[in-house]
Amino acid sequence: MRHDTPLLDIGLSRKADLVRMKATAPMQPFNDPDLVSHYAEATPRRVPGFADLHRMALLLLSEHATEAARILVLGAGGGLELKTFAEARPDWSFVGVDPSAPMLDLAKHVLGPLGSQVAWVHGYVEHAPPGPFDGATCLLTLHFLPRPERLRVLQAIRRRLSPGAPLIIAHHSIPEGAASDRWLTRSAAFAAGPTPDPGQVAAAASGLARHLPLLSTHDEEALLREAGFCDVALFYAGFSFRGWVAVARDT
Repeated sequence: MRHDTPLLDIGLSRKADLVRMKATAPMQPFNDPDLVSHYAEATPRRVPGFADLHRMALLLLSEHATEAARILVLGAGGGLELKTFAEARPDWSFVGVDPSAPMLDLAKHVLGPLGSQVAWVHGYVEHAPPGPFDGATCLLTLHFLPRPERLRVLQAIRRRLSPGAPLIIAHHSIPEGAASDRWLTRSAAFAAGPTPDPGQVAAAASGLARHLPLLSTHDEEALLREAGFCDVALFYAGFSFRGWVAVARDT
């Protein structure tokens, strides 16, 4: 995939191989220096409620996590959610995992002194420590992975969580029975700004539909349960984006 396609210009993508158990034919747009340099500035404008998504994730983690909690952050490159978490909870420590070295460098820059709370892992979910962790997040990532691979990633996260620990995920997902192109077009139009060009919006939405193995919201929730989570609940919705919180089931 070209790195200058409307799909990536929208800024909706994270790392396609971000948390893969094995990287086969990986797409690594976030090794592109130009894209990395614009990520922190562009992405908050292009995902509905981006900053509030991070604040909600923090609140959901805080409902379960105690003082001195240890949190796993998959897709930590860029550092934006980690900055929100670390500023609010100086008593927590984090493991930030990402396969893109440039994006990890950006995260370290964004966090500055707050980075002392973070242990950085350049790699994939299987390279993360075994835990146990008191919570985990994986934002704007899983929509890149086909269902079998998503299941493997979610199972790997579950193995690293203490029973009862929360997992917060958010990415593209289409409500049951809804026309996917309609919701993707709305997301593309939002990302394009207040006066979007219809042709560019259509091309961007088409690119998302071609490249993302989207699941319905019903399938997303079923997948979390299959991976070993319970109490699955929707907490965020912004056009084609959805976010869930789930709890690691006691096995």
